[in-house]
Amino acid sequence: MADKHNPDDPEYDWLYASQDDSPRHDSGSDSDPEATQLIGRSGPEAGRGRPRSGEGAGEPTRPVDRGLSGPGEEGADHTRVMGTQPRPPDSSGGSAQSFGGTYDAPDRDTARLETSSQPPGGGGYAPPPAPRKRRRNWWLRGFLLLLLLWLIFLIAVPVYAWTKISEVDAEPGGDRPDDTSGTTYLLVGSDSRADLSEEERGELGTGNAAGNRTDTILLLHVTDGGGPNVLLSIPRDSFVEIPGNGQNKINAAYSIGGADLLVATVEANTGLHVDNYIEIGFGGFVDIVDAVGGIQICPGQAIKDRKAKLDVEKGCQEADGQTALGYSRSRAFPRGDITRALHQREVIAGVGRKAASWQTVVLPWRYWSTNMAGAQSLVVGEDVGPLDLARFAWAMSKSGGDDTLRCVVPYSTLGASTSAGSAVLWDEAAAESLFSAIGDDDTSSITCAGQ
Repeated sequence: MADKHNPDDPEYDWLYASQDDSPRHDSGSDSDPEATQLIGRSGPEAGRGRPRSGEGAGEPTRPVDRGLSGPGEEGADHTRVMGTQPRPPDSSGGSAQSFGGTYDAPDRDTARLETSSQPPGGGGYAPPPAPRKRRRNWWLRGFLLLLLLWLIFLIAVPVYAWTKISEVDAEPGGDRPDDTSGTTYLLVGSDSRADLSEEERGELGTGNAAGNRTDTILLLHVTDGGGPNVLLSIPRDSFVEIPGNGQNKINAAYSIGGADLLVATVEANTGLHVDNYIEIGFGGFVDIVDAVGGIQICPGQAIKDRKAKLDVEKGCQEADGQTALGYSRSRAFPRGDITRALHQREVIAGVGRKAASWQTVVLPWRYWSTNMAGAQSLVVGEDVGPLDLARFAWAMSKSGGDDTLRCVVPYSTLGASTSAGSAVLWDEAAAESLFSAIGDDDTSSITCAGQ
């Protein structure tokens, strides 16, 4: 490496000036600290040093003045001394070095807080924090709105359907059995053809019989005592006493005196107080089955019944409204009315399960059609309210489960010869025991095996 230049060499007089004009100071020499200390001074001492080259013959070079202009020095434009920024503390904590000495380093959290609170460029004013942007949760609002509308729909449809239900006076006069615990419903399937056209009568195989009879008579007891509910079939050919009309088949009571006489006949022969009366016709039954999308039936044998327009194979299968109606009406079996009562309970349980399924609630068209089909098909007693009907529908939806006993009135003779023709005679002792247990709301003691 080449030797450093010699300041005594005349070749560098232009840089260091003449030795006669001014004493030469080596900025790196330890013997002249005053020259080094000139750096950063201001005021009158700022001029002590070498003159700049080019400012006149013999003027030595001087250090750059980094201080501010002194008093009275107008127009000075020297470089200002910038304040030193201490180095942040090292990871081990302790003191950090600066040009002016040492300082105690603050902990990391304090340093971060002080740094973040200072506005850019220094100064004592910190701008307010930027407001947070509100999330656009429009999708959540939309979901809540749809949920609200859906709840309104679920409530409004049954309320509207209730206004379409017909009423009938089904409360008999005279002495009646005392009210008992639980609620007892009388469900009647009428064979009325009044709401069917000629074409529909032919398709359903109902014929053109005059008058109204009850093909189906069921008692549903909803218990308050914690035991299972009871769905009890009363064979329509049961030979009983009809109040004021002597002995006859029980379905004749409806034909003779309508709903109130049928209620009176059931109460007189069972000793049970009927709380609510509900009736459905042929056409309404078909509409309800179709509204829930059909049901499953499981005949134990193949059935071909020309009168009921029924032709089904043995085993479980899907059935539409017309097939379900024929299945619940056919008596082409050895036990006739008893087997038909069993099929009726099977069909009603199937309708209840489908009506209470999640598809009925989720699919709006199915929910609408189910409610409207039921409303236009049902006839209820004048004392039946919306809550009574809702409780009945809920109990029927569970009638196919283990929490419901499915029975038929105990009988002693099928096809007995009576004044009214072939009829069903009850087993009086067994029937009395069954009715007493229902009246006491003691359904846990009831056994319906084999029925």
